[in-house]
Amino acid sequence: MTSGDIHKPLLDSLSTAIILVDRDLRLRHMNPSAEALLAISCERTLNEPFTQFFYESVETPKQLTLAAREANHYTKRHAEWQLLTGGQITVDYTVTPFGEDSGLVIEVQPIDRLLRISREEMLTSSQETTRNLVRGMAHEIKNPLGGIRGAAQLLARELPDSDLQEYTGVIIDEADRLRNLVDRMLGPNQLPQLQSLNIHEVLERVSTIIKAESSGTVAIQRDYDPSIPDLEADKEQLIQALLNIARNAMQAMMEHRTEHPHLRLKTRVQRRHTIGRRHHPLVCRVDIEDNGPGIPDDIIKNIFYPMISGRADGTGLGLTISQHLIHQHQGLIECHSEPGKTRFSLYLPMEPQHAEV
Repeated sequence: MTSGDIHKPLLDSLSTAIILVDRDLRLRHMNPSAEALLAISCERTLNEPFTQFFYESVETPKQLTLAAREANHYTKRHAEWQLLTGGQITVDYTVTPFGEDSGLVIEVQPIDRLLRISREEMLTSSQETTRNLVRGMAHEIKNPLGGIRGAAQLLARELPDSDLQEYTGVIIDEADRLRNLVDRMLGPNQLPQLQSLNIHEVLERVSTIIKAESSGTVAIQRDYDPSIPDLEADKEQLIQALLNIARNAMQAMMEHRTEHPHLRLKTRVQRRHTIGRRHHPLVCRVDIEDNGPGIPDDIIKNIFYPMISGRADGTGLGLTISQHLIHQHQGLIECHSEPGKTRFSLYLPMEPQHAEV
């Protein structure tokens, strides 16, 4: 594609991934942005069939060939590309006929980051909405509960038969139980007490508790990055947030009698990471991964809401509290699950911060 040589300096300067192919879909040029996106070298793959470097569907080569033969123009949104490296990217791409030999220009825009930001914003917003709802509901519930409890206490004093006090005792105990449930739904009501700490100290404490509670039946696999610097956080709150997740995983594996149950604890540093719309130069990522049964599809999108649980005897409050505690540290928890592999990823900013309510 000799005529394309004139445009190569311009194409190479673009941040958009640009790929040029001939009518047989053989690679003629790829700018540096496309090389970085697909993790391949243009020089080494020149004249190779472009469709061998990614997989979208069995129809994709047919659509590209038809576009080249009939000079068709089309755009695809939210396409999932499986790369040779084993990674997967979500892209928008546009196919445009180009040149006298019916070649194609393929413009590719990765949208994974935009989708993640949108998903995190929605999660943060929904958590805040849920918390405000719970606060309002707690006020409406606790006020009459206090009246019921007080009336039951007065009634118990006036009853002539002490045996009847058993019934007023039930009223008082149930009122207390409901009040405690509401308090648990609200989560901790104090701001984090920030101090410099090593995230691995927190993980080792969680590991010790899980090992004791499972009587050693759940193996702990560690994949730590020892170079991670200390971060400012509330140690007890982080232990609680991580323990809620790890304990859920342990209980799910034991209830389903998972063969060779294990928890994998992994730490890494991510640079220039965005949480919601807030950019952080350095973020600590903690992954808690198990080989249990996975989270049912019908509840996975709602697992951070109160009273949502995949276990018959679960309260559905542990993950809600964990998300709230991490949110107070300006962080976020994400979840990806399939049968045999569930991973919770916690993102904690590492720069000095102010605790959030």
